[in-house]
Formats: sequence, structure tokens, C-alpha cells
Amino acid sequence: MGVIWAAVWAYVGHKALSAISQEWGIEHAAAPGCEVDPGLLQFKRLPPQTDIVENGHTLHRGVSARIVYDNEFGERPSQPSPGVEGVPTTQANATFVQALMGAIYLHCGRPVAKQFFKEHFMSRQLPVADLFSFAQPTRDLTKLCAREGFERPVARIISETGRLSRHPVFVVGIFSGQDLLGEGSGPSLTEARFRAAVAALKGWYLYSPLTVRVPSSTEESDAKPWEPAMVDPGEIIV
Repeated sequence: MGVIWAAVWAYVGHKALSAISQEWGIEHAAAPGCEVDPGLLQFKRLPPQTDIVENGHTLHRGVSARIVYDNEFGERPSQPSPGVEGVPTTQANATFVQALMGAIYLHCGRPVAKQFFKEHFMSRQLPVADLFSFAQPTRDLTKLCAREGFERPVARIISETGRLSRHPVFVVGIFSGQDLLGEGSGPSLTEARFRAAVAALKGWYLYSPLTVRVPSSTEESDAKPWEPAMVDPGEIIV
């Protein structure tokens, strides 16, 4: 589940949406121009060396304030202001993208929103295989095979070269009966077996059917009834 949430966050998380907004050319306006109503300004940076009080006025600090507060800018220790909540620029950019997506869905309909999401979000390449991290892949693979009713995995040497040299290379395969589950190479048998087990686990978890229909595909007029796809029962419990 951790990999799934990491993938979702990589596609539509705040940092990802903020990066997309910057690619679109969205910038932070210092002040609204003549074409924007000042009342519609939703984002504004606080100027340096100033303090905001509850009535909205700014207070400029002099030299004496620097001595009293022992601060080179003369600023008082920041206190949480009730009713005034600031947000980082990343979240501001992300909410803009979310608002734009909602506006497209509201004014153009679901098909246009789905196409827009596919072109601007799902088209981004994400190396999902790099999100996996296995501490003990051989143990996890053994538990996985036992859960699925496969034969116990066995590591076998497929090829090797330079065993007595300074830079040997071993190629090890993980077999379940006569089926090759994964293959890996390394400078030692232990490393090669480790990589082979990781390859076998990734081959299981990264499997994707050729044709997958999502529930929203049934909204078309001549669409067939939706049938849920088979998903892995869950993580390995050790």
C-alpha cells in the first residue's frame, strides 16, 4: 500500500501539481494589475521587515526595536494570529491546478475533464519499479510462493565468469519448480540471489493486464457492464 500511495502522491500530490503549474507558466503576482479586481487576489507575499497585526496595518520597526527584541530586523517573536492562516507557495500552486480541473469538469463535462487529466497528468512518466524497497526479498518471496500455492523458490546458478578473479560475475535465477521467476547478476552469489529475488517480486507486483476497464468506462451509451479486475490480495505478512 505504501507504493500505491507514493505513486498517487507522485501524480497528483501538492509538489507534483505545483511543478505542473510552473510548467504551465503560472506565476505569483506581486500585486493585481489593472485587469484583475483587487478583491479577487487570493495570494500575496508578505513584505520583509514588517509585521501584520489583527487590524491589517503594517508596523515598521526602527533601530530601537532591534535592540529591544535582539533582532537585526527589529521583529517581535512570531505569534500565531487567529483568523490569519498562511499557506506555502507549493500548496497555493496545487490548489490552482485543482480549481482549474474542477472548472473544466463543471463547464465542459466529464469526457473533456478525463481527456485533460489523461493528457496533462497521466502522460507523465513515473518509474514505479524504483518505488519498491525490499529489506529481505528472499524471505518475502518464500512467503509469497507459500501463499499462492507455488513450489518453494530455489536459487540456481545460470552462469558465472571469473570466480577466482578480482571481479567475478554470477548470474543467479530464482526457480519455482521449472518456472523461472526472476534473474539477477552480481559480484557474489549472495548479491546475485538478492537481485534475482527482487526481480521476481517486482515481476509479481508490477504485472498489469493488457486491457483494463475502469468504472467510469461504463458511462458511455454502448458500454459493456464493468467487471472488476483482479488485484493482489495484499502485502506479505511475516
